[in-house]
Amino acid sequence: MTKDIIKKYGDRVKYSEKELRTFHEGGHRIRHIEKISEAAPLHSIEAEVVKSCNCNSGHVEGQKFVLDVDGNFITKYCPKRMCVYLISQLTGPVAVINERLSEGLNPNDFHFMRYVRCPDVGVDCMGYGEVMLKIQVVPRINDKIAI
Repeated sequence: MTKDIIKKYGDRVKYSEKELRTFHEGGHRIRHIEKISEAAPLHSIEAEVVKSCNCNSGHVEGQKFVLDVDGNFITKYCPKRMCVYLISQLTGPVAVINERLSEGLNPNDFHFMRYVRCPDVGVDCMGYGEVMLKIQVVPRINDKIAI
């Protein structure tokens, strides 16, 4: 089973035979791909705007960004405009969630970065606006659920 999963992964990312052999060095990559492939059909990552004030990109409270467990945006469930400064803040929490899933741990049971803010500090602090996101793992979002 594991060998099939790794072969499928290698085919998807276009590994050469040499790269596929190298991929097997150390157990962490095999374990990661195996666990993530189990989690992928079950989970999505959701980042919801919980605070927004004067956002130049128009992000408003209640707006959601949806990602797969690999950290790819599922664009049909995201705003048409996405601020690079805001979405770049998802790197840390998505990596933590990804790591927790790959280790078979509860993906929502992490300490830091459950909430992130865009780096803009708002008008009162010589900036422009400010937005805060709440990040969590939810049951996989599919075409039957409208966001």
